[in-house]
Amino acid sequence: MKYFILGGAGRLLFPCLIVLSLIVLYRGHNLPGGGFIGGLMAATAYILVGIGSSMRVAKEKLRVDPVFLLALGLAVAIISGLPGMLTGGVFLTGEWLPTFSLPLLGKIHLGTPLVFDVGVYLVVIGFTLHTTFCLAELAQPETEEPVD
Repeated sequence: MKYFILGGAGRLLFPCLIVLSLIVLYRGHNLPGGGFIGGLMAATAYILVGIGSSMRVAKEKLRVDPVFLLALGLAVAIISGLPGMLTGGVFLTGEWLPTFSLPLLGKIHLGTPLVFDVGVYLVVIGFTLHTTFCLAELAQPETEEPVD
């Protein structure tokens, strides 16, 4: 472990940052926030683990390739625009399900803007972590002797 205190903070803050990023993601289609900010918060959770322990540990915690997340998010964002076209509107026209309530959560609003935000969320996580992991690999000192 590289940094004892930062590693411990990363383990403690990781679940909190992920949950907070999901809250920001959900409230983003009605209030400030959304997929971009939520995605940055989620990526920050993994980066904090990577700085505190190692980027290898952060990659293992992610469990999927960041480029896959990026591609999946782009596909989700594009697919979110299709329901508007299917109902006679233009691409990315917002379509909403009826509002319903859940105990402890209150009114729930689900629609294509939220699906679009989920796509942005995944794209931002994938791009940010792919960039961070690549930069971390470049920053590693070479362990092999150069061949003359």
